[in-house]
Amino acid sequence: MWALSGAATKESKKMEHTISVKLKIWRQRGPKEKGQFVNYSLDNVSTGSSFLEMLDMLNQQLVEKGEEPVVFDNDCREGICGMCSLYINGHPHGPVQGITTCQLHMRKFNDGDTITIEPWRSAAFPVIRDLMVDRSAFDKIQQAGGYVSFNCGGAQDANNIPISKEIADTAMDSATCIGCGACVAACKNGSAMLFVSAKVSQFALLPQGQVERKRRARAMVRKMDELGFGNCTNTGACAAECPKNVPLSNIARLNREFINAKFSE
Repeated sequence: MWALSGAATKESKKMEHTISVKLKIWRQRGPKEKGQFVNYSLDNVSTGSSFLEMLDMLNQQLVEKGEEPVVFDNDCREGICGMCSLYINGHPHGPVQGITTCQLHMRKFNDGDTITIEPWRSAAFPVIRDLMVDRSAFDKIQQAGGYVSFNCGGAQDANNIPISKEIADTAMDSATCIGCGACVAACKNGSAMLFVSAKVSQFALLPQGQVERKRRARAMVRKMDELGFGNCTNTGACAAECPKNVPLSNIARLNREFINAKFSE
């Protein structure tokens, strides 16, 4: 018991370790304004704090100096909402795979590191201010067909329509997409194919999505093209940087769904 307490104390001391970092942050007053990188220094950053808490510390420091704080988007801080869209050291959401920016902790950085922070870089995601971008293009794609229509009434029993575990798991893997836009930011073409394919797949695999299956594929792909997203060239950067590990195989499924839908017109 004493040994466990000693180990816990050592771990606690390790968590209390502080570092100093240099920040290279993109500042831009609006979508049509010219932006630039601005350098900041931040001391006494706890390695136990999250990346967004570190930015909160920086903003507190700037406010106390009478300067404008850095604008960045965030909400849940639990890796659910997808709003903390930051490009950190050349990676969407930072250097650690399978997590969002809000789940990234400062223990992943070393004392004296220079951290470069940028907004998503995509014509379809214009910068609102500093590190915040407008991702409403994803909402418009979702509105075009990312839903199931049904008559209102009493909810059916959960086991009324049998679905195999394999299909349910595959659909759930697609449904884990949080719409953060990391796939677009990582893609050299600015393609939204991974996002669209995840939304199409989660319905195409389940019985509830069969009625509108063809219309959904046509409408969502059409809207994606209208909004200025690029074409997919299968480089796989989107899946590699996705914080929810949405599989690349969804894009192949989307292509099949779209081709079938077009031939049936």
